[in-house]
Amino acid sequence: MSGIEQARKTTEGLEYSAGFGNEHSSEAVTGALPHGRNSPQRAPLGLYAEQLSGSAFTEPRAHNHRSWLYRIRPSAAHPPFARIDNGTLRTAPFAESVPDPNRLRWDPLPEPAAGTDFLAGLWTLGGNGDATQRTGMAVHLYCADTSMTDRVFSDADGELLIVPERGGLLLRTEMGLLRADPGHVALIPRGVRFRVELLDATARGYVCENYGRPFTLPDLGPIGANGLANARDFLAPVAAYEDDDRPVEVINKFCGNLWAATYDHSPLDVVAWHGNHTPYVYDLRRFNVIGSISYDHPDPSIFTVLTSPSDTPGLAGVDFVVFAPRWLVGEDTFRPPYFHRNVMSEYMGLIEGAYDAKTAGKGGFVPGGGSLHNMMSAHGPDRETFDRASEAELKPQKIDDGLAFMFETRWPVTATAQAATAGHLQRGYDDVWQGLSRNFRP
Repeated sequence: MSGIEQARKTTEGLEYSAGFGNEHSSEAVTGALPHGRNSPQRAPLGLYAEQLSGSAFTEPRAHNHRSWLYRIRPSAAHPPFARIDNGTLRTAPFAESVPDPNRLRWDPLPEPAAGTDFLAGLWTLGGNGDATQRTGMAVHLYCADTSMTDRVFSDADGELLIVPERGGLLLRTEMGLLRADPGHVALIPRGVRFRVELLDATARGYVCENYGRPFTLPDLGPIGANGLANARDFLAPVAAYEDDDRPVEVINKFCGNLWAATYDHSPLDVVAWHGNHTPYVYDLRRFNVIGSISYDHPDPSIFTVLTSPSDTPGLAGVDFVVFAPRWLVGEDTFRPPYFHRNVMSEYMGLIEGAYDAKTAGKGGFVPGGGSLHNMMSAHGPDRETFDRASEAELKPQKIDDGLAFMFETRWPVTATAQAATAGHLQRGYDDVWQGLSRNFRP
């Protein structure tokens, strides 16, 4: 049986625990989870009790993230870590370039070299803030053709929001297994170890590395108690462990650099756990779209799935926004997104199909590609879209032939040198707005 077939078989009948931010609990072996206390004198079944804290002990209860893990060996039992090459992975502060006010767009990443796994295939487009100060974010892309069979990764700098665009992923985490297909997103919290196995011959997608406060569901305000992403649609893993005494390379991203140590066992050996610092997977097609049923195109904030709050109410370190299937019914309304200049910076990607404000096809906005509109850069529908939408018959229209998303952030995104000079950077992006001629008739 091939590795892909084995990974697919593993995903059959996966069980999950539902609910975003819940106090989940799970045990892979009956009796492994202690009751009535977190750290008994002797943990059940000869396991070691260990707390994984994603927040300071004294943060408010509503913001506190931690899980108790009951594992075969404690995480402390490991050899020293040593620096390894960072490859095409970069971390804030991004000092090798200057922030660029120009609108930028990229084609998809080139196909990977044979033997490239998820970690080796991470390619940083840009970001902002400072990982050592736990502020800001980074935009990465990945392209891989090989599973991570003998190594495990964890990120001390931030949480990872993985957005598959091509090829499914099996994520083996300390807390259990997740399957993430195109159209899903997977959230790996800060410090959680995981391995990525491919469910198809190749895999490609996007990653938002969030250095700041953990992603949470946005407040709904006057929308009420329901809508947007429903908490019960987020799925956490149930306990599944590896009792494997073989060499495993454990790679830790710490303050922007990769460090590696070779363990004599798999660190994915958690037999039971409970807490709220946990990975999730979410199906973007379950997003409950809120929109106008009278006139005008609402602001894109109504498409927010997850938000990382900042110290300023309403101003996110980073928002994750999805443009999911929906009906357009606005009367006397230009229905695609309007022309816009924004104090926030926007990186947009496309998972499938086409986006209703951009022309698809070769040289256009295509799945696996992305665009960057930094703060106050003017953007909006291209000329072809404007002409079409201005003359369209305004009957109810179902938008269901595409799935796009956006990472929106409070600070400018500085493109890395490799992104600014990449062969797949579209040099003629500005041309899509040429031909928007003067129509004014006083």
